Amino acid sequence: MEFRFVKAIQFTRLVKAHGRLREFNFRRVNNAEGESFSVNVCDDRGERILFRMKKDNNSWHFVNQPLPVWVLEQEERLHELIEEELHA
Repeated sequence: MEFRFVKAIQFTRLVKAHGRLREFNFRRVNNAEGESFSVNVCDDRGERILFRMKKDNNSWHFVNQPLPVWVLEQEERLHELIEEELHA
């Protein structure tokens, strides 16, 4: 019997978006489709916005849309944060 251990990655980063510091929470998800990150952040009303990011052509992109414009504008920054955490 072979066991495969995959390191769980979960982290939180503050990002300035839409004029405010917002807390983005990341969690790595391994599934049949490959590696992706589940990300969540609160909007101005305190409601959670949930989305996934998947690596495509060496950069992380949003999987599910539509998302608020202020989240879409942060795609490059979120890519940088994920890469920093993976290489730490």
